[in-house]
Amino acid sequence: MSAPTFTPATGRPALLEDPPPRRGKGFSGGNVAIYAIALIVVVATLGPVIYAILGGFRSNPQLAADPVGLPDPWIITNYVNVLTSPEFWRYALNSTVVALITTALVAVFGVMAAYPLARYDFKGRGLLTTVFTLGLLFPLTVAIIPLFLMIRDLNLTNSFWGVALPQAAFSLPMTIVILRPFLMALPKELEEAAQLDGTSRIGFFWRILLPLSGPAMVTVGVLAFVASWNSYLLPLLILNDPAAQTLPLGVAGFSSEHAQDTAGVLAFTSLAMIPALIFFLAMEKRIVNGLQGAVKG
Repeated sequence: MSAPTFTPATGRPALLEDPPPRRGKGFSGGNVAIYAIALIVVVATLGPVIYAILGGFRSNPQLAADPVGLPDPWIITNYVNVLTSPEFWRYALNSTVVALITTALVAVFGVMAAYPLARYDFKGRGLLTTVFTLGLLFPLTVAIIPLFLMIRDLNLTNSFWGVALPQAAFSLPMTIVILRPFLMALPKELEEAAQLDGTSRIGFFWRILLPLSGPAMVTVGVLAFVASWNSYLLPLLILNDPAAQTLPLGVAGFSSEHAQDTAGVLAFTSLAMIPALIFFLAMEKRIVNGLQGAVKG
């Protein structure tokens, strides 16, 4: 309830307003709904991963008796067998080589394509940018058959380049969409000052622009690496030689060969996805920083 008072300047009565009611520290209805949805998404995402990891520590009789139970007792034989298998490490090495080649191609050609689209004014720049953006609408599966025929004619089957080149090409649209606004956000005064010092545009690109665009480069590199590591369809068509197959193909082959060994398959699958998961989580903060810079641009 308000009480009358007098101001010292005019002597006229004024009303002291009641302080606003304090809000409780509990969750509001909107927050509860948001946290519930987030919890559902987390469970749906991590549930299969946790089930596969824990299933690798169980035996096949345990899985048959209680499919969703915890390991009792814990068995490490499944993981030991996978880690001591030379095929697993060969698949992992092949996946690493293909992913590194793809990442290098995406980073180099992506920034070289995004630089003129972001910093130069030329006729048809908007149309060319639109063409790259429309590339997001065409996944790799749409062109998989003609792409396979082209790679076969170029004699790139059963080679890492036959997988890395198409993967890099289909990753370029996303790379340019991320890098272009990031490069546009760099101040033009920086480039003008470099030109006054005698630096050419190519020198500005290599010496100044690339170091400053490190967060965005890390973002597109991590996304390209993880996408290449998890790629299955293109390596399935290109890599017919077992010695050149990648880890996703190894998982499929191991699952077919050891169809009755469910625990072993879960252990193999868990070890196959852990490297990419750890790499992505380690670079999560850099990915967010790179995407925030692109949005701000």
